[in-house]
Amino acid sequence: MNSDIYTLHRGTAPLLISLPHDGSLIPDALAGRMVPSARRAPDTDWHVSRLYGFARELGASILAPRHSRYVVDLNRPPDDTSLYPGQNTTGLCPAVQFTGEPVYLEGQAPSPDEIGERVESYWHPYHDALREELDRLAQHGRVVLWEGHSIRGSNLEFLFPGRLPDLNLGTSAGGSCSPQLQARLENALASQTQYDWVSNGRFKGGYITRHYGQPERGIDAVQLETSQRNYMDEDSFEYDEAKAAQLQQVISSLLQAALEVARRAA
Repeated sequence: MNSDIYTLHRGTAPLLISLPHDGSLIPDALAGRMVPSARRAPDTDWHVSRLYGFARELGASILAPRHSRYVVDLNRPPDDTSLYPGQNTTGLCPAVQFTGEPVYLEGQAPSPDEIGERVESYWHPYHDALREELDRLAQHGRVVLWEGHSIRGSNLEFLFPGRLPDLNLGTSAGGSCSPQLQARLENALASQTQYDWVSNGRFKGGYITRHYGQPERGIDAVQLETSQRNYMDEDSFEYDEAKAAQLQQVISSLLQAALEVARRAA
């Protein structure tokens, strides 16, 4: 399925991969109100659709937006409540970049009415599609919602000090998935030696993981935040095929483990 807002590949397995920050499109009229550095959409989760493309072979459904998080952040609650109280973060319609620099030229930030319009035009269609796909996959008895994310792994002191681990598993501190699934994923991460990792560290899962993850109702939600140095050049945004192929092997093992847990629990 394709629309002006998102693309959706419908698979056959009890696995939906959501990539809410994959889009980089900024309408020209909006880009003209932004500072030059923001017009590149630098805080995009670059190439995650390409990185997760292999998951179609596993039978996964894949949902991805077309527009940048600077238009509206699909992984924030519609009322813009902070997901990390007391920590620097970016909001529903971000006014600051991950570096702490402004997104907009002076006096050009969106008004509350404009934010509401963006929620209606972009946020709701994506979430409607996500919910409908979860409902369709409910026929399996148990479904895994996998949130695929990536971020620059260093030099983002506004968000976190020092170097971010290679792989950052988030399950809302164990609240968004079953204990069995979390343990299986942590065991899979511990069994590989190429990447360092953390569970429920700086990134515990965003709105989608926390809102849709209802293990007691058969929906396990997991977020994987990947440091971009593992599959691309963080400065040029260029995809690195060789690095990506190695990372895909680990991600594939995680997705297959998630599927095994879901099918056994169904």
